[in-house]
Amino acid sequence: MSDRDQEKKPLSLNRSKLELSKTVEAGQVRQNFSHGRSKSVTVEVRKKRTFEKNESGRFREVKKDLVEEQSPAAEKPAPEAKKEPVEEPKPRPAVDDHGNLTDSERAARMAALKAAEERRKQDEADAEIRAREEAARKAEEEARKAEEAKAAAEAKQEEAPAASENDSPSVEEVEQRLAASTAKGKTSKPKPAAKPKAEETVIQGEPAEPLVPEERRRSAPADGKSKSRKEIDEENARVAARKRAEEEAGRAARTKGDEGRRRGKLSINNAMSGDEGGRRRSMASIKRQQAKAKARAQGPQKPKEKVVRDVVIPDVITVQELANRMAERAADVIKTLMSLGVMATINQSLDPDTAQLVVEEFGHNVKRVSDADVEESLVSVDDNDAKLVGRPPVVTVMGHVDHGKTSLLDALRSTDVAGGEAGGITQHIGAYQVTMATGAKITFIDTPGHAAFTEMRSRGAKVTDIVVLVVAADDSVMPQTIEAISHAKAAGVPMIVAINKIDKPGANPSKVKTELLQHEVVVEEMGGDVQAVEVSAKQRTGLTELEEAILLQSEVLDLKANPERVADGVVVEARMEKGRGPVATVLVQRGTLRTGDIFVTGPEWGRVRALIDDHGNRVAEAIPGMPVEVNGLNGVPSAGDDFVVVENEAKAREVSDFRQRRIRETQAAAMKKSALENMFSQSGDLKELPIVIKGDVQGSVEALIGTLQKLGNEEVSVRVLHSGVGGINESDVTLARASNALIIGFNVRANQQAREQSRRDNVDIRYYSIIYDVADDIKKMLSGMLSPEVREKFLGYAEIRDVFTISGNKIAGCMVTEGIVKRGAGVRLLRDNVVIHSGELSTLRRFKDEVKEVREGYECGMSFAKYNDIQSGDVIECFENEEIAVEL
Repeated sequence: MSDRDQEKKPLSLNRSKLELSKTVEAGQVRQNFSHGRSKSVTVEVRKKRTFEKNESGRFREVKKDLVEEQSPAAEKPAPEAKKEPVEEPKPRPAVDDHGNLTDSERAARMAALKAAEERRKQDEADAEIRAREEAARKAEEEARKAEEAKAAAEAKQEEAPAASENDSPSVEEVEQRLAASTAKGKTSKPKPAAKPKAEETVIQGEPAEPLVPEERRRSAPADGKSKSRKEIDEENARVAARKRAEEEAGRAARTKGDEGRRRGKLSINNAMSGDEGGRRRSMASIKRQQAKAKARAQGPQKPKEKVVRDVVIPDVITVQELANRMAERAADVIKTLMSLGVMATINQSLDPDTAQLVVEEFGHNVKRVSDADVEESLVSVDDNDAKLVGRPPVVTVMGHVDHGKTSLLDALRSTDVAGGEAGGITQHIGAYQVTMATGAKITFIDTPGHAAFTEMRSRGAKVTDIVVLVVAADDSVMPQTIEAISHAKAAGVPMIVAINKIDKPGANPSKVKTELLQHEVVVEEMGGDVQAVEVSAKQRTGLTELEEAILLQSEVLDLKANPERVADGVVVEARMEKGRGPVATVLVQRGTLRTGDIFVTGPEWGRVRALIDDHGNRVAEAIPGMPVEVNGLNGVPSAGDDFVVVENEAKAREVSDFRQRRIRETQAAAMKKSALENMFSQSGDLKELPIVIKGDVQGSVEALIGTLQKLGNEEVSVRVLHSGVGGINESDVTLARASNALIIGFNVRANQQAREQSRRDNVDIRYYSIIYDVADDIKKMLSGMLSPEVREKFLGYAEIRDVFTISGNKIAGCMVTEGIVKRGAGVRLLRDNVVIHSGELSTLRRFKDEVKEVREGYECGMSFAKYNDIQSGDVIECFENEEIAVEL
């Protein structure tokens, strides 16, 4: 240790605490500004600490002062011509902030400076060597480019004969040649062998050099001989120069490859000639060329024939779907549409006519279909005559109300059906099957006779084979009798006249037969072909003759059906029953209906869950001519809808969806029309009575709607907001409240929630079981809505004798010549029997008192309201208007 080290004071606890020395020095810097202003700023200087390894192998910190002292000397280059020893640096003061260097450390610093000067000289020599090598490399590259251009020209000349001979080499040969050329190129330029890295060893006894990152000591060579610092630096410089040369050569090669790629593709001849310039040809390109050569060898091929397809065009089709069905490109279809003057996108819908023109333009066959084609499968072909068997006749009983139709059926069925009808009249269509003593069966359909059930009577006539016209012997032909005759003639079915109530005292069957002649119904007794049977439902007389007449007529008609096919028929009646859901009375016309069959009726579909006959018994199947009640519908169909059994549920859903969609479209069109009509009707004085109708069966609801819509005139009318089958619910009350409507329940009742809501919202709900009462009440309501009729009532005449002026108003002194004159009544002023003024009396006095009226023969004073042009000799006519209630 030096004396300096010995002079250091030992650490003690009496001084400040032990801590690392700070690497940041703080100082003050004064900044001067314009106009004589200045500012003192505190700055911090961060010190860099450098460490080196000393002789003993321990690291010590290199002081800053020594580095600053030696750095100027390292930057000055030594003169090349004259080599002089570097002067020893002057010794610095023995004491400084960081301590003094020893002699050995100072000698090591000087040796480092010498080595830096030698390295600089070596770098300059290496730069000259690199310049010479670069010049040689450029000359070699230019020579190689010239050889490549010459080889490319020769290959271009040889390519044409090779193509004509079609002797292209195989893929394997080309691959082998390309691999050989690549190997040749790799072996042509051997890389210089890298020299083994020299390892620097530290000679014992020499001073340690400073630890510089870029000048780390190398490991000793394998032979154990140590190299000097100069040799190590020269070797490092050569290695760095060699690396830079290799990088520049790589960049030049990449640039050359890009130029070759720009020149064009590499042909097979170029690849065979070993030319390495440019891009190598891919295997796909070689295979394409071979395929073309093979095609040329085979000769010209015949063009493919166009496939003509049958294109199905529905009501609406998109451009994309049309292109797919024709197997054509969508772009070609759009071009064809543009040529036709139609601008359409790929997702736009086309009408069938435009789609047909496009298909014809492409040469395909057109097959037009419609959404309604889903119903075509429901229409079955005619049955084979060999499978036809006899079926019971379907007989419809028609006639005027209270002529005994239902009672006649009761007598035939030996049941009391009429006793269960409200008011003793038939509200529904009833279907019954009667078995005769001989075993023959007859199916009867009982239709209402009231005028409101015209639609139901016509529906019964459409499904029947024979019509039995019931006429009361004591009442003769009535309006509904005539209407029933018209329905029977329109249906083209034979008719049998049953003259009922012959047991009554005033019965006159001859009168009935005579009056029927007026409506072209000629009975057999009068030379016609219509059978007439006199019966009494009450006394049960003539029933056998009536049954025989029906069976005789059915034999003439030769009624047959095929029971082995799928069933179809017609819905006679439909209703909603609590606990059973929608129930339809179906008359099977052809085929056999079985439990489990899937069917479609109108817009509804379902699966047969149960079949119940007219006696309430459950049956497994229903044959032609048999009426049954069907359970299993998903909704209430309309009476008169067709009933068809389909093969599966998907078909039933498809048909049902189509029919529901068609109904919605029809209703939407009707709503638009009614909205337009309401717009015009609001400008007039038309008043409407809104009502909501709920009934037990569809036929009764239709009869109610038809009856109520016939009521009214040009001033008032009935508007049915909603109608349906089933009980009255909350939605009906809500609709009635919003429209201030009346709810009519025909043989149905409101549930508890609906009753409470109606009381809360003051909605009127009326229950009926007889259609007469509904019509009478609605008629009274419409009559109350009518404006009263205003009539003018003449009161009397008064003659003006004199005219007085009082306070600017003219008073007429009059004599009542006829009738009476009342104050406040209407008056007309007549001059020479011409009306010149109409108004009211403002004052009527007798002497000086105001009076209500003045009778004939008395004098009075009168004045007109807002009128003073009166003269002596004028006549005053007095009248009053009275309102009279109008009834429908």
